[in-house]
Amino acid sequence: MRPVYQLKIDSYAHIVPPKYREALYKAAPEMHDRQVLPCPPLYDLDARFRIMDRYEPLRQVLTLGRIPVEHVASPKKAAELAIRANDEMAELVMKYRDRFVAALATLSMTDMDATLKETDRCIQDLGFKGVYLHTPVDEKPLDSPEFLPLYEKMVEYDLPIVIHPMRKVDHPDYLTEKTSKYNIFSLFGWPYDTTTAMARLVFSGIMEKYPTLKIVTHHCGGLVPFYAERIRQFTQSGELRRLGEYGQALKKAAIDYFKLYYADTAIYGNTPALMCGYSFFGPDHILFGIDFPLGDTEQGDRNYRQTINAIEEMAISDEDKKKIYEDNARKLMRLPI
Repeated sequence: MRPVYQLKIDSYAHIVPPKYREALYKAAPEMHDRQVLPCPPLYDLDARFRIMDRYEPLRQVLTLGRIPVEHVASPKKAAELAIRANDEMAELVMKYRDRFVAALATLSMTDMDATLKETDRCIQDLGFKGVYLHTPVDEKPLDSPEFLPLYEKMVEYDLPIVIHPMRKVDHPDYLTEKTSKYNIFSLFGWPYDTTTAMARLVFSGIMEKYPTLKIVTHHCGGLVPFYAERIRQFTQSGELRRLGEYGQALKKAAIDYFKLYYADTAIYGNTPALMCGYSFFGPDHILFGIDFPLGDTEQGDRNYRQTINAIEEMAISDEDKKKIYEDNARKLMRLPI
């Protein structure tokens, strides 16, 4: 007998829409099928829906999958690819309202004028519920001054920025080497890059400058919950509370700014680790997500099953589980359902 589940909102599920996929291959022929074919639910809706059906009621917030547009094209072409992806995700949300509750805007971060224009279009015209950034952005940190106008705009919209790590294989594990070995660049490098982005946004003064900025972090906040006491101890001296790069001194303990972040449950299960994230971020800042359909030998099915089972085993109230499954995403993204 199929288990009975409560409603779950997957807070950012990856997709590679077919029209965008064709445009991507034209812009970057070297990408053809290498990044997409091994995972049909990325682009095959029937394959996606078959998996989703096993965990009904389940709804997804769509985000573009695999490769940042700025990694494969010039700034002008990358902006065009972003528009193509966003238009198609908007069409999917409109057509399949019983599957997709919203989408997050893909942005070409190498052209900030285009980025800000596309942010306005996606939120005002297409009804998107946030934006989706990679870290690093074309090898730049998220605290780069050029990105501040986007943060200001998202504060005005009161909608979240979802960040996803995207370290590449040519980022070596050791300076004496040219590339990463054994897939370490993504296995451990991606959670580290999430952590680094969080730290840079805190220590630069951006989280102080924009105290209502809402940022969702991947992999349950990377290393931050596990190393909370290390962060606290290493920043007690006050050295990092001096005047920041953007003219904003840290008025609170550094650890308090890390607690402002939101985090997803995309660690592929593991109840003790989820409890660590829950204890750090609190019940109102954890969102259900599994990194669908990536990092999964069963293309999404395994990660849904393991994550749901791990949440059910958490020693928390049913009310807090409901917050993780749906309430926090509803509130953060102002979802219509």
